[in-house]
Amino acid sequence: MAALEHLRITQHDILDFCLNPEYRELNWPDDYWPPQASPPGPGAWADSIEQFRRDRAALQRLGRDARIELESAIPHGQGQTYLRELLLAADHAAYHIGELVVVRRLLGAWPPPSKR
Repeated sequence: MAALEHLRITQHDILDFCLNPEYRELNWPDDYWPPQASPPGPGAWADSIEQFRRDRAALQRLGRDARIELESAIPHGQGQTYLRELLLAADHAAYHIGELVVVRRLLGAWPPPSKR
């Protein structure tokens, strides 16, 4: 659960940075990881996946928005471009999703039940 929450929090932070002129930087590493490794409740896993997918869709819309020049600097940033942030989100997600797949394979829980 901790890796999924880290992935969700980080992706949301990147989205917030891209869109929010009032963006406040999170403290590394504490704010990018959940306070505990275990899920806080029975629906936490599903909620985290839903939030991750919602923010991923928002990043995809940002990347397709013809009004935004992806190579331009984010106005409230320090030189970061929209393209840089989109690539950062994709790279970060690929890394951690890969970790989740490896762990599931090691536990004998791969492929997911829907793919068996």
